[in-house]
Amino acid sequence: MPDSAGSRPMAVPPPLGRNAMFRTILKYGVIAGLIVGAFQIGIFTAFDGMPPLTFGMLIGYTTMLIAMSAVFVGIKQHRDVDRGGVIGFLPAFAVGLGVSFIAGVFYVIAWEVVQATTQMDFAAAYAQAIIASAKADGASAEALATLTADMETFKVQYADPLIRLPMTFVEIFPVGVLVSMVSAGLLRNSRFLPARRG
Repeated sequence: MPDSAGSRPMAVPPPLGRNAMFRTILKYGVIAGLIVGAFQIGIFTAFDGMPPLTFGMLIGYTTMLIAMSAVFVGIKQHRDVDRGGVIGFLPAFAVGLGVSFIAGVFYVIAWEVVQATTQMDFAAAYAQAIIASAKADGASAEALATLTADMETFKVQYADPLIRLPMTFVEIFPVGVLVSMVSAGLLRNSRFLPARRG
Protein backbone atom coordinates (compact mmCIF):
# COMPACT_ATOMS: atom_id res chain seq x y z
CA MET A 1 0.00 0.00 0.00
CA PRO A 2 1.24 3.60 -0.52
CA ASP A 3 3.20 5.46 2.13
CA SER A 4 2.12 8.79 3.64
CA ALA A 5 3.31 10.62 0.51
CA GLY A 6 1.41 8.20 -1.70
CA SER A 7 4.41 7.84 -4.00
CA ARG A 8 5.63 4.27 -3.47
CA PRO A 9 4.43 1.04 -1.82
CA MET A 10 5.51 0.28 1.73
CA ALA A 11 7.28 -2.99 2.47
CA VAL A 12 4.98 -5.48 4.16
CA PRO A 13 6.72 -7.01 7.20
CA PRO A 14 6.83 -10.81 7.47
CA PRO A 15 3.83 -12.24 9.34
CA LEU A 16 4.52 -12.71 13.04
CA GLY A 17 1.05 -13.86 14.09
CA ARG A 18 -0.20 -17.25 15.05
CA ASN A 19 -1.44 -18.03 11.55
CA ALA A 20 2.11 -18.22 10.17
CA MET A 21 3.18 -20.43 13.07
CA PHE A 22 0.21 -22.77 12.63
CA ARG A 23 0.83 -23.03 8.89
CA THR A 24 4.43 -24.01 9.53
CA ILE A 25 3.45 -26.54 12.18
CA LEU A 26 0.82 -28.10 9.93
CA LYS A 27 3.09 -28.24 6.87
CA TYR A 28 6.08 -29.81 8.57
CA GLY A 29 3.98 -31.95 10.89
CA VAL A 30 2.32 -33.54 7.87
CA ILE A 31 5.71 -34.01 6.18
CA ALA A 32 7.13 -35.73 9.27
CA GLY A 33 3.98 -37.79 9.68
CA LEU A 34 3.97 -39.00 6.08
CA ILE A 35 7.64 -40.00 6.34
CA VAL A 36 7.28 -41.96 9.56
CA GLY A 37 3.95 -43.45 8.51
CA ALA A 38 5.22 -44.59 5.12
CA PHE A 39 8.33 -46.16 6.64
CA GLN A 40 6.25 -47.92 9.28
CA ILE A 41 3.77 -49.38 6.81
CA GLY A 42 6.56 -50.33 4.41
CA ILE A 43 8.68 -52.09 7.02
CA PHE A 44 5.91 -54.21 8.50
CA THR A 45 4.52 -55.02 5.07
CA ALA A 46 7.98 -56.10 3.88
CA PHE A 47 8.37 -58.41 6.87
CA ASP A 48 4.76 -59.58 6.57
CA GLY A 49 4.38 -58.83 10.25
CA MET A 50 6.72 -58.01 13.09
CA PRO A 51 10.47 -57.84 12.30
CA PRO A 52 13.00 -59.21 14.81
CA LEU A 53 12.72 -57.25 18.06
CA THR A 54 16.17 -55.61 18.19
CA PHE A 55 16.27 -55.01 14.45
CA GLY A 56 12.76 -53.56 14.49
CA MET A 57 13.59 -51.15 17.31
CA LEU A 58 16.72 -49.94 15.50
CA ILE A 59 14.79 -49.32 12.30
CA GLY A 60 11.92 -47.73 14.21
CA TYR A 61 13.96 -45.15 16.09
CA THR A 62 16.15 -44.41 13.05
CA THR A 63 12.98 -43.73 11.06
CA MET A 64 11.65 -41.49 13.82
CA LEU A 65 14.84 -39.41 13.82
CA ILE A 66 14.73 -39.07 10.03
CA ALA A 67 11.10 -37.96 10.17
CA MET A 68 11.77 -35.57 13.03
CA SER A 69 14.36 -33.74 10.97
CA ALA A 70 11.25 -31.92 9.75
CA VAL A 71 11.14 -30.33 13.22
CA PHE A 72 14.49 -28.63 12.64
CA VAL A 73 13.56 -27.55 9.12
CA GLY A 74 10.19 -26.26 10.28
CA ILE A 75 11.67 -24.18 13.10
CA LYS A 76 14.31 -22.76 10.75
CA GLN A 77 11.66 -21.93 8.16
CA HIS A 78 9.56 -20.15 10.79
CA ARG A 79 12.60 -18.21 12.04
CA ASP A 80 13.92 -17.19 8.64
CA VAL A 81 10.72 -16.56 6.71
CA ASP A 82 8.00 -15.73 9.24
CA ARG A 83 10.06 -13.97 11.91
CA GLY A 84 12.72 -12.13 9.94
CA GLY A 85 15.61 -14.37 11.02
CA VAL A 86 15.14 -14.08 14.79
CA ILE A 87 13.37 -16.47 17.16
CA GLY A 88 13.47 -17.16 20.88
CA PHE A 89 13.78 -20.58 22.47
CA LEU A 90 10.16 -20.89 23.60
CA PRO A 91 8.53 -19.98 20.25
CA ALA A 92 10.95 -22.31 18.48
CA PHE A 93 10.25 -25.08 20.98
CA ALA A 94 6.50 -24.55 20.54
CA VAL A 95 6.83 -25.03 16.77
CA GLY A 96 8.83 -28.19 17.35
CA LEU A 97 6.25 -29.60 19.74
CA GLY A 98 3.46 -28.84 17.30
CA VAL A 99 5.25 -30.61 14.45
CA SER A 100 6.02 -33.54 16.76
CA PHE A 101 2.40 -33.81 17.88
CA ILE A 102 1.08 -34.02 14.32
CA ALA A 103 3.78 -36.54 13.40
CA GLY A 104 2.77 -38.58 16.45
CA VAL A 105 -0.87 -38.64 15.32
CA PHE A 106 0.21 -39.90 11.87
CA TYR A 107 2.40 -42.52 13.57
CA VAL A 108 -0.54 -43.82 15.59
CA ILE A 109 -2.80 -43.95 12.52
CA ALA A 110 -0.12 -45.75 10.49
CA TRP A 111 0.34 -48.32 13.26
CA GLU A 112 -3.38 -49.01 13.35
CA VAL A 113 -3.34 -49.43 9.55
CA VAL A 114 -0.41 -51.86 9.85
CA GLN A 115 -2.25 -54.01 12.36
CA ALA A 116 -5.47 -53.99 10.35
CA THR A 117 -3.89 -54.80 6.98
CA THR A 118 -1.29 -57.38 8.07
CA GLN A 119 -3.54 -59.18 10.57
CA MET A 120 -0.53 -59.07 12.88
CA ASP A 121 -1.04 -59.81 16.55
CA PHE A 122 1.66 -57.46 17.81
CA ALA A 123 0.98 -57.99 21.51
CA ALA A 124 1.31 -61.76 21.21
CA ALA A 125 4.43 -61.53 19.01
CA TYR A 126 6.03 -58.97 21.33
CA ALA A 127 5.26 -61.05 24.43
CA GLN A 128 6.67 -64.17 22.80
CA ALA A 129 9.87 -62.31 21.80
CA ILE A 130 10.36 -60.89 25.31
CA ILE A 131 9.88 -64.30 26.96
CA ALA A 132 12.21 -65.98 24.44
CA SER A 133 14.85 -63.31 25.14
CA ALA A 134 14.55 -63.91 28.89
CA LYS A 135 14.92 -67.66 28.40
CA ALA A 136 18.03 -67.12 26.25
CA ASP A 137 19.49 -64.96 29.03
CA GLY A 138 19.01 -67.83 31.51
CA ALA A 139 16.11 -66.48 33.54
CA SER A 140 14.89 -68.72 36.35
CA ALA A 141 11.60 -70.58 36.18
CA GLU A 142 10.14 -68.23 38.77
CA ALA A 143 11.23 -65.15 36.82
CA LEU A 144 9.81 -66.63 33.61
CA ALA A 145 6.50 -67.35 35.31
CA THR A 146 6.28 -63.76 36.55
CA LEU A 147 7.26 -62.40 33.14
CA THR A 148 4.69 -64.62 31.41
CA ALA A 149 1.96 -63.34 33.73
CA ASP A 150 3.05 -59.75 33.05
CA MET A 151 2.93 -60.36 29.31
CA GLU A 152 -0.58 -61.81 29.57
CA THR A 153 -1.63 -58.62 31.36
CA PHE A 154 0.06 -56.56 28.66
CA LYS A 155 -1.85 -58.40 25.91
CA VAL A 156 -5.16 -57.70 27.61
CA GLN A 157 -4.30 -54.02 28.07
CA TYR A 158 -3.02 -53.65 24.51
CA ALA A 159 -6.33 -54.88 23.15
CA ASP A 160 -7.97 -51.77 24.63
CA PRO A 161 -7.67 -48.81 22.20
CA LEU A 162 -7.79 -46.35 25.10
CA ILE A 163 -4.52 -47.85 26.30
CA ARG A 164 -2.97 -48.86 22.97
CA LEU A 165 -3.32 -45.51 21.18
CA PRO A 166 -1.64 -43.37 23.89
CA MET A 167 1.00 -46.08 24.31
CA THR A 168 1.80 -45.89 20.59
CA PHE A 169 1.88 -42.09 20.64
CA VAL A 170 4.36 -42.10 23.53
CA GLU A 171 6.75 -44.20 21.47
CA ILE A 172 7.49 -41.30 19.13
CA PHE A 173 6.57 -38.08 20.92
CA PRO A 174 9.55 -38.04 23.35
CA VAL A 175 11.84 -38.27 20.30
CA GLY A 176 10.12 -35.18 18.93
CA VAL A 177 10.48 -33.37 22.26
CA LEU A 178 14.21 -34.07 22.32
CA VAL A 179 14.71 -32.97 18.71
CA SER A 180 12.61 -29.85 19.41
CA MET A 181 14.75 -28.90 22.40
CA VAL A 182 18.02 -29.32 20.51
CA SER A 183 16.71 -27.54 17.41
CA ALA A 184 15.28 -24.63 19.42
CA GLY A 185 18.54 -24.30 21.34
CA LEU A 186 20.56 -24.09 18.13
CA LEU A 187 18.23 -21.95 16.05
CA ARG A 188 17.62 -19.35 18.74
CA ASN A 189 21.06 -18.11 17.69
CA SER A 190 20.34 -16.03 14.58
CA ARG A 191 23.93 -16.58 13.41
CA PHE A 192 23.42 -20.36 13.26
CA LEU A 193 22.65 -21.29 9.61
CA PRO A 194 21.33 -17.81 8.77
CA ALA A 195 18.96 -17.43 5.87
CA ARG A 196 20.59 -16.59 2.56
CA ARG A 197 19.72 -13.11 1.45
CA GLY A 198 19.42 -12.47 -2.25
